[in-house]
Amino acid sequence: MDFSKENVKKKLKKFARFLINPRLLLCLGIAWMITNGWSYVFTAVGAYFGIKWMTAVGAAYAGLLWFPFTPEKLLTVVIAIFLLRLIFPNDKNTLAVLKEEFEEAKEAFGRFRSKRRTKK
Repeated sequence: MDFSKENVKKKLKKFARFLINPRLLLCLGIAWMITNGWSYVFTAVGAYFGIKWMTAVGAAYAGLLWFPFTPEKLLTVVIAIFLLRLIFPNDKNTLAVLKEEFEEAKEAFGRFRSKRRTKK
């Protein structure tokens, strides 16, 4: 793995360009509302209008999100990628970056696994 200044700068620029993509941000926002945004809306609306059950449900779910090892962020990303493919199927740039990163992760995992097997 190359950690030279130029390589790190290049990777950070690529990541920032990928993350600031408006289509991806829209899909991440929708996915966040599906996974946990609704609970904050429930809590706020329930507290403002005095609807106790809405406040309780929203606060209870939001409380569950703060437990350690809650997989909601992973679930949010998976839903966002699904929505990106569903809503913007012609967005080849973002999907290509995702595919490329997935392939790199698979290769890294394969190297890790083979390295671990040789140790045993």
